[in-house]
Amino acid sequence: MPLTDDAHLPPGLVLAWGLPAKSNRLGRKPTQSVEQIVDAALELADADGFAALSMPKIAHKLGLTANAIYRYVRSRDELLVLLGDAAWGPAPDGVVDARDWRAAATVWTQAMVDRCDVHPWLCDLPIRGAPMTPNLLGWAEAILKVLTGAGLSPTESLSCALLLDGYARRIASSRRDLRDSASTSVEPAAVTRFLEPRLHELGYSTLAALMAGNQYTDEIHDADVTFGLDRILDGIDVLITQKRSMRRS
Repeated sequence: MPLTDDAHLPPGLVLAWGLPAKSNRLGRKPTQSVEQIVDAALELADADGFAALSMPKIAHKLGLTANAIYRYVRSRDELLVLLGDAAWGPAPDGVVDARDWRAAATVWTQAMVDRCDVHPWLCDLPIRGAPMTPNLLGWAEAILKVLTGAGLSPTESLSCALLLDGYARRIASSRRDLRDSASTSVEPAAVTRFLEPRLHELGYSTLAALMAGNQYTDEIHDADVTFGLDRILDGIDVLITQKRSMRRS
């Protein structure tokens, strides 16, 4: 297969599409594959988090020298592109099978949250621009088809997709942070006893009522996720309805 000139392309793009790049000539016969490098990085990130992703650690996991890994991927940035596409995986099948656009958008957004729950470090992965790799483009196309099918223009659909994407990432990131910061020595009842009188002293009656009803917690429940998503979808629904009214008039 001819080598692809990737001099003016983003790091990792050519390799993500399964094509050999001029900048990744292996020289001697390779003992590993790019896929094996990515798999090792995925295992390391899942076990130890994003901060553990260093090229020397990945090389050691594969029995390579620190320099040898650069025969497969040019840089950590290039590896992160490949790693992100592998971790996100294909777009969820349920989007196509959903009964209407709203159900499809719900499936899509919830699938993003779920994927980040499986790979929490995805919340730390830098976003370096619009999706360009195979799996991420599959996710983008899935939601864009849903929204354009509901009557939005491609540009409007892209803006709404960004809104849903941002919501999913923020929810997943907050959930992860709360899980990581949870302390087994903290008793919620003790916190309530400490804060309630102080809230009343300050006149924070709404917060005091929520706390008294055990509704002011450091957890993000599924109902919280659904409530926020429904409000976003309500807004998109208003836009769709407006577009339909304009076409009729």
